Amino acid sequence: MAYVISDECISCGACAAECPVSAIAEGDGKYEISADSCVSCGSCADVCPVGAPAEE
Repeated sequence: MAYVISDECISCGACAAECPVSAIAEGDGKYEISADSCVSCGSCADVCPVGAPAEE
């Protein structure tokens, strides 16, 4: 299952920098993960300071 980023996102960009497949991009007010590109590795969740990314 792909990861999604909750509204807890503080737009720090830590998750995007860690994504091995570049599935994360800055969206409107928070970062967003492309479900089609996400490989569910969890790298984004491991580095997020507020725990915003989670499995859908």
